[in-house]
Amino acid sequence: MADLFDTDDVPDDAKRPLADRLRPRKLSEVIGQSKVIGPDAPLSVMLEAGSLGSVVFWGPPGVGKTTIARLLADETDLHFVQISAIFSGVPELRKVFEAAKHRRKTGRGTLLFVDEIHRFNKAQQDGFLPHMEDGTILLVGATTENPSFELNAALLSRAQVLVLERLDLADLERLAQRAEVELDRVLPLDGPARENLLEMADGDGRALLNLIEQVMAWSVETPLNSAALAQRLMKRAAQYDKSGDAHYNLISALHKSVRGSDPDAALYWFARMLDAGEDPRYLARRITRMAVEDIGLADPQAQAVCLQSWETFERLGSPEGELAIAQALVYLALAPKSNALYAAYKGARAAAKKTGSLVPPKHILNAPTKLMKEQGYGSGCAYDHDAEDGFSGQDYFPDSMGRTEFYAPVERGFERDLKKRMDYFARLRSKRNT
Repeated sequence: MADLFDTDDVPDDAKRPLADRLRPRKLSEVIGQSKVIGPDAPLSVMLEAGSLGSVVFWGPPGVGKTTIARLLADETDLHFVQISAIFSGVPELRKVFEAAKHRRKTGRGTLLFVDEIHRFNKAQQDGFLPHMEDGTILLVGATTENPSFELNAALLSRAQVLVLERLDLADLERLAQRAEVELDRVLPLDGPARENLLEMADGDGRALLNLIEQVMAWSVETPLNSAALAQRLMKRAAQYDKSGDAHYNLISALHKSVRGSDPDAALYWFARMLDAGEDPRYLARRITRMAVEDIGLADPQAQAVCLQSWETFERLGSPEGELAIAQALVYLALAPKSNALYAAYKGARAAAKKTGSLVPPKHILNAPTKLMKEQGYGSGCAYDHDAEDGFSGQDYFPDSMGRTEFYAPVERGFERDLKKRMDYFARLRSKRNT
């Protein structure tokens, strides 16, 4: 008697998910990723030369990493094996390697596709190396995280990293048109609503096809507008991980926008991070760092503005307090920029590390005991308030080190005035020492 859950009767295409039905059958059908599989692109060159090597696909979800891996196996007549680092451990890997060895003895190679490969620990990643080196497997890894941080150097040295990019609106439109041909129906949406649907997918082809399936299941007589679409479909959450690449990419974009004096771009990235669920306190702390690092003494008020905005947020909370942080962000973007103090600090730290055992010159040391006075402590010390112009011009560096200049203020903002003061003291110092 047939089992209740027997699957011998394969369902027709109408029962299969749309994303599976539209899976490309050859590389030329893959939408987007021309930088990887287009003419003269890395994968195309390797395939034409018949020398496909191990690769790691790095990119966001839903851009074709699994599909391309399957098609590579077809193109090279390799047996395709897929595992996920989330569900696989050492026992599963051993079985895969043993099967690949046996398969190799029969003259068939194995393309092992490892999804979420960054989730394997260092020891597990090292386990791939001997099997890659002796040709037992051709490894194709997939990761949404930066391989430079998440994968072993030894593994990266044996595999080429290929970057897959999120699909743009033109790519998503082509995918939508394919879906309409497959379903033999036009999406029941007007122009703006159709564009909104593509935007909801946020560069993820698989997400778009899932959305299209939902829309095609609706019984509507006239095309829906954007408002009706928004009422029926929730906007897809932005791809963001507070400890992953998206987090660091967006904070980098925010920082560079402030440094580049672009308040509009700064506000955009600030809003992107807030919409993704970032903690406003983290952003308040980071923009305070920007004030110190990229503005410094060119506008000493910038740091105070950041601290005030931070305090305002703590008092008002979200979302009202976020406006105070946005206000500080615009102030920073439009403030005069200088990293002179940041560079001076790093220079001083480097010099201190290099000359950490040098003692201060004796003339600036206190001499509380007779012995210390006899040793010359405090001898020749000049009291600056008694000197002409309130400046003695003495050297305060270690005797064997001599004067070193770390701080070089720029001709912008308040540092323009500081530069004048430094030049003034430099002239007096030269005059006193002469």
